[in-house]
Amino acid sequence: MSRTFSQDFLVETVSLLEKIDSAAIEAVAVGLAEVRKSGGRLFILGVGGSAGHASHAVNDFRKICDIEAYAPTDNVSELTARTNDEGWDTTFSEWLKGSRVRKEDALLVFSVGGGNAEKNVSMNLVRAIDVAKSVGAKVYGIVGKDGGHTKKAGDATVIIPPLYPDRVTPHTEGLAAVVWHLLVSHPALKVTATKWESVK
Repeated sequence: MSRTFSQDFLVETVSLLEKIDSAAIEAVAVGLAEVRKSGGRLFILGVGGSAGHASHAVNDFRKICDIEAYAPTDNVSELTARTNDEGWDTTFSEWLKGSRVRKEDALLVFSVGGGNAEKNVSMNLVRAIDVAKSVGAKVYGIVGKDGGHTKKAGDATVIIPPLYPDRVTPHTEGLAAVVWHLLVSHPALKVTATKWESVK
């Protein structure tokens, strides 16, 4: 009897989870703990579905981990004004400059490809990463494919392996949520109990 698509997708998901580099996740956790210790801020970047992840993750890192966190995409007025007036490629980099990004801060990038200057894909991520690195800020990522610019320039990057070419995007975006929930649950970062675990 042949497997259903649902069975295939779940089997693929389990196989991907088994291949994610847990050491990379630990490195991101340690790095983010240092950002909090130094009084830095966490800027979480994502486009499309990853913008939704960024918004959700801002809540989690602020509420559960006591890290000052922001997502540029949460301010739709500024995002669209910058897109209209200056162009999409600089939306995040100019936002970071306006926030006076500094060496104590960090970026956390959610992206399927991680940004790629050669292919002119997700250039707003590429430029934001370059601005962050220019001031000595750390760059972390949860990305797919080969990690792109996030992997090349980042300090620690978790890659969701692209083992299933027909479903790179859904697997990357789905498992990015698993990884960031692991991070906010990590003892190096978690300082506040989540609601249902605190209800007796």
